[in-house]
Amino acid sequence: MILVLVDHDLGELDPLSLRAITAARRLSDDVEAVVIGDAGRSVAEVIGNHGVKVLHVATHDQLTDYTPAASGRAIVQLIEQLNPQAILAAGSPRGNEQLAHVATYLDLPMAAECSEITLGSPHRVVRARWAANLMEEALVHSELLIATVLAFSVEAEPVSGQASIQDFAVNLSSDDLRVRVISRGGDSNRGGVTLTDAKVIVSGGRGVGGPEGFGALEELAALLEGTVGCSRVVTSAGWRPHAEQVGQTGTKVAPDLYIAAGISGAMQHIAGCKNSKNIVVINTDPEAPIMAYADYAIIGDLHQVIPALTAAIKEMKGK
Repeated sequence: MILVLVDHDLGELDPLSLRAITAARRLSDDVEAVVIGDAGRSVAEVIGNHGVKVLHVATHDQLTDYTPAASGRAIVQLIEQLNPQAILAAGSPRGNEQLAHVATYLDLPMAAECSEITLGSPHRVVRARWAANLMEEALVHSELLIATVLAFSVEAEPVSGQASIQDFAVNLSSDDLRVRVISRGGDSNRGGVTLTDAKVIVSGGRGVGGPEGFGALEELAALLEGTVGCSRVVTSAGWRPHAEQVGQTGTKVAPDLYIAAGISGAMQHIAGCKNSKNIVVINTDPEAPIMAYADYAIIGDLHQVIPALTAAIKEMKGK
């Protein structure tokens, strides 16, 4: 049996988890899932339609928001009950963090961001290194494989099915709860399309010039029914929230259209956007590293190009 950690944010499913479930189904016909916290039971119907037979819900009165160490402890307790051959999760920052706690508690190796997995003795994995610029083949010498699935390396494949729900109570110590979300503020979650779901992303970098420059990007993204992203330097400067960061330490995305405005293209940013189906680069520097990944390039000032694109789209749409 393969166990999959299905991540959710207050009951909202991380779509990368469906890809991890599909990867698990390629290894075994017997796939079960675990969610942390009572809010996670809302994902049962969707994951049942992706081949999960049983959804285990970890329950505790302190599991009300993201609590990575406690998540790891809960998963370990379930592993001891079920004895799966492998535990998988999405290769997202949260998936990697939670399974890292599992590996620490069990004193076992963990293989992060795997594009290929073959179960055996030892297990064989192909995993991304150096922002996926290098793919490494490795052998994992442990009875239980702990691994995350490289984002967008597997397409989610729905099947007809239904997942039964089984609750299990978790025993936690105060140490398990030292790191947890206790409140939320700001406007980073505005109810719009998320980076992982977006078909169109308009992303800005240092060249935008400041937080006020993102107004034009937001307008263009809204016209294209997409969302706004940004580079690490932008979040480091405090111009935009970390939730909008695309890159190795942010969110890995794969939209139909990725517009990169004023982004030079550091390796860490390319790791987050290179799976996009079409990349349009707007930059004054024709030698910027991101040009090597562009399907289309506009050499020019984004403060002139973005308004021109917006005006043309409005005209086309009759707005």
